[in-house]
Amino acid sequence: MGFNEGFKKYLMRKTFVYLITFLFAVTLNWLLPRLMPGNPIEGMMAQAGSGGGVNDALMRFYERLYGLDQPLWKQFLNFWSSLFHGDLGYSILYRAPVWDIIKHALPYDIVILLPAILLSWLVGNWLGALAGKNKKYDRYAMPAFYFLASMPYFWFAMILVYTVGVSLGWLPYQGAYSPSMIPELSLDFIVDFLKHWILPFLGLFTVMIGSWAIGMRNMIIYELEADYVRYLEALGGSEKLLTKHAYRNAILPQVTGLALQLGLMVAGAIATEIVFNYPGIGVLIMNAALSQDYFLLQGAFLMVVVAVLLANFMIDIIYAFIDPRVRASYTEG
Repeated sequence: MGFNEGFKKYLMRKTFVYLITFLFAVTLNWLLPRLMPGNPIEGMMAQAGSGGGVNDALMRFYERLYGLDQPLWKQFLNFWSSLFHGDLGYSILYRAPVWDIIKHALPYDIVILLPAILLSWLVGNWLGALAGKNKKYDRYAMPAFYFLASMPYFWFAMILVYTVGVSLGWLPYQGAYSPSMIPELSLDFIVDFLKHWILPFLGLFTVMIGSWAIGMRNMIIYELEADYVRYLEALGGSEKLLTKHAYRNAILPQVTGLALQLGLMVAGAIATEIVFNYPGIGVLIMNAALSQDYFLLQGAFLMVVVAVLLANFMIDIIYAFIDPRVRASYTEG
């Protein structure tokens, strides 16, 4: 009864907080592109090279077509109305529905981000726990962890491009597959796709490891000095048993850290995709920003906001299950 009641209160509060965060983030997402200097229709007309009265007529036509001739408050209401109907608008740059463009880019983000985040978290925590227990390994490993944790994603991506891609020529460093390949479920395409996938994945995975390893190393050292570990040691508990209990408590802050770091990881993925010209959301955001494509920009950022909030919400739910103190705090209150 206590578990159900505490978890229900926890879930309701988290749902409310994330709903408010979603409304605020999406509103800011809609507003920021419109605060940029310039006009997307003017840019489109300049590229088309239309002049004189034809230019003015086309300007008025496209502004009316995209609803940019209306006051900002009405554009805002139209945005929310369209969003609730599943309409993200029509891209000025690509001349296609925004959702059709985004749904082709999302799989590329998933195949890079998901394994990079999960594997870096697992490997980083394992390496950090090892460093926390072994002083000799800690002496050599920690400088490398600090170096990786302080390295910008785009900088390490450029190092990989120059060394592995350009200088050594071991792996391709542009796009998701070769221009001569046709996307299909064939062995040739899968092998070619994986070759293009390795460098962007390594760019994210390697940098992410550092911060997880540092966090876990510090937590393991703290937990191994805790009173309950010393008590177990006095009772004759084995080193394996002591480490097991220390690791279980040390991993909890790392779960919280995963939720806190997700936004930075997604930002790092966007920068990495731009460096490798990998056809995910990052490249769409760059192209939309350069062309002032309001609708594509707000649609791409909307996907980022939704993905980060959903991932954080799931982590919060998992945390409530693995740490009974969270549920207890709501039951007592």
